[in-house]
Amino acid sequence: MHPSAPGRVLSTADAVFIIVGIVIGAGIFKAPSLVAANTAGDWAMLALWLVGGALALVGALCYAELSSTYPDTGGDYHFLRRAFGPHPAFLFAWARLAVMQTGSIALLAYVFGDYAAQLLPDGEHAAAIYAASAVVVFTLINVRGIRQGTGTQRAFTAVEIAGVLAIIVLGLALGGDASTGEAAATAAQASAAPASPGASSSLGLALVFVLLTYGGWNEAAYVSGEMRGGRTAIVRALIVSIAIITTLYFLVNLAYLAVLGHSGMAASEAVAADMMRAILGEPGAQVLSLLVAVSALTSINATIITGARCNHALGRDFPALGFLGYWNSARGSPAAGLIVQGVVALLLVALGAAGRSGFATLVEYTAPVFWLFFLATGLALLRLRRIEPHVERPFRVPLYPWIPLLFCASSAYMLWSSLSYTGFGALVGVVVLAAGVPILWFVSHRQSVQQRGLAHEPPNAPRLAGGPRALD
Repeated sequence: MHPSAPGRVLSTADAVFIIVGIVIGAGIFKAPSLVAANTAGDWAMLALWLVGGALALVGALCYAELSSTYPDTGGDYHFLRRAFGPHPAFLFAWARLAVMQTGSIALLAYVFGDYAAQLLPDGEHAAAIYAASAVVVFTLINVRGIRQGTGTQRAFTAVEIAGVLAIIVLGLALGGDASTGEAAATAAQASAAPASPGASSSLGLALVFVLLTYGGWNEAAYVSGEMRGGRTAIVRALIVSIAIITTLYFLVNLAYLAVLGHSGMAASEAVAADMMRAILGEPGAQVLSLLVAVSALTSINATIITGARCNHALGRDFPALGFLGYWNSARGSPAAGLIVQGVVALLLVALGAAGRSGFATLVEYTAPVFWLFFLATGLALLRLRRIEPHVERPFRVPLYPWIPLLFCASSAYMLWSSLSYTGFGALVGVVVLAAGVPILWFVSHRQSVQQRGLAHEPPNAPRLAGGPRALD
């Protein structure tokens, strides 16, 4: 094995902990109120969470074929490179480094910082300080090695799931009595009336929030090249993860309904905190704040793990960025990719701190670019089936091509929705993506010059370490 290549050290359980830890973040404590505000009644709202799970499974089946057929630390980058060539793949990797993954890390760090500042107030800039500290600490944990990273992930995900289960049990067991009914009425009067339910546009907006809450399962592709147990292990990990997530999401929404009712959910600014406050008083809201902080840390760690692997693949394939391709085999970590990712995420944290609505801006910044490349990955599956028909596929998407086409259609709809419902942040994200074009030109030009120089070398001329041949 090449000394800078990753080993197969991850189990199926490790992958499940990573996927579940990324997906079940702070969204499930906020998005249900927005979904309730845009649906006509209880069953319509609950049905959308099942629809979201079904659409996530559709996407997971597509990724299961790609990841089991082409296991690689590059994930989507590797799929796009095989399907469309190095240039679109480079732009994806650039977008992931500068917009999508680092933006997600910074966004999650702000969620943690906001809640940590409520629990441990420490001045005007406490939230930004806590956010930056989380990025630094979890980056260093993962630089130390994959075992430290996945060990931390298992522990935090276990705490996170235990907290969500506690919300479910408390809500279903104690919901519906007089005290919680009064709390629901209070919550319903706490803010303006929700958007009028039942309209098709409102239902579509509700689905946007549902699918955003399910986002993150595709990160499994970035650990597929490090999984043991055969190439179908990633298929098992994806299907098990989606089943766990869908079940938890459905039950937690039932718990919210049991305590607050549909109108109470729709009017709530912090539906989980209002539910816990109704059941346990103010201490319950404090416990919920702690759970949200832990959930954000869980997602930060998992996002750091998967994000740096794409950076490694980029450096492996483009010698001009060869430093990103360094892999510490003893620790099982792409150390350079992790550090660069951490630095960019810290810059985005600073950018968010400079504005008044850092969280919202970062959501807008990442969403359109994310859904653009999600659509491209779905198209890559269709293209690879056509141009590489004889490649062994341990898992094939059932009902092909309808399931991949459904995945592409849902991604296109989310792309349109993210552009329609976002503002200045989305424009900045698109501009940063476009900035990758001159960088691509520079990297390609430098690589072309290096290759021409090698072509004129004597056959036995020594080559410097780190040159193009060193990465073969």
